[in-house]
Amino acid sequence: MKQKNSEKHIPNKIRRGIYILPNIFTSLNIFCGFYVIISSINGKFAAAGVSILIAVIFDSLDGKIARATNTTSKFGVEYDSLADLISFGLAPGLMVYLWALKPLGRIGWLAAFLFLICGALRLARFNTQTGSVDSNYFVGLPIPAGAGMNAVIVLFCHRFGMNDNINPILIFIIMNTLSFLMVSTIKYNSFKKPELFRKMKFNVLVGAVMIFIFIAAEPSIALFVMGLTYVISGPLGALKHFKNTKQNIIDTHKTR
Repeated sequence: MKQKNSEKHIPNKIRRGIYILPNIFTSLNIFCGFYVIISSINGKFAAAGVSILIAVIFDSLDGKIARATNTTSKFGVEYDSLADLISFGLAPGLMVYLWALKPLGRIGWLAAFLFLICGALRLARFNTQTGSVDSNYFVGLPIPAGAGMNAVIVLFCHRFGMNDNINPILIFIIMNTLSFLMVSTIKYNSFKKPELFRKMKFNVLVGAVMIFIFIAAEPSIALFVMGLTYVISGPLGALKHFKNTKQNIIDTHKTR
């Protein structure tokens, strides 16, 4: 009888263990964000940039693990949002302020605060729109992408020894642009289409391998190019959609 009772409790223990797993990755995300803050205060901006990119990896893993193990919960969603606000809102804002915006004084830290508040608004909007919008696209620039762009800019400048010649005005413009893109209604590809991973043409596979080689050879340059490409893909897609819509209206009037 004792053996049977102990066997009944095994599934419950396993289930609780699996439930904890995605939240561990979320906690690691927060740890990386906190380390970004500490590194930035100590002037170690390259380490802070790398930590943001690692936090992006943990952020992408916790959701996938939760769905794979069927352990998604409202608690996990809220915990993940709080982690994202720290790692991708507060941490990169402080990093960029201490790295480049501090000479601008009040305008500099206000730009960092704007990035934080826009990130919070972006997360709140995402949580309220879950299930009501097309999952193939993000409405507005995702906050991990905005934080990642800040990180790769820091790493790119560090790679070419430009940290002592940073133009605060240029970084100020970039920060405000990223803030605007996060709260905009511009659509960004979420890369969640299953067909993207089910079948792949040979030339696409070769291109993907070449990209991985590029990242391994020059990570700061490769990640900067990839991040910049993704950030500008939204406005370019919106411009293309606007032109197509305008052309369709013109064609409709001509047929009449």
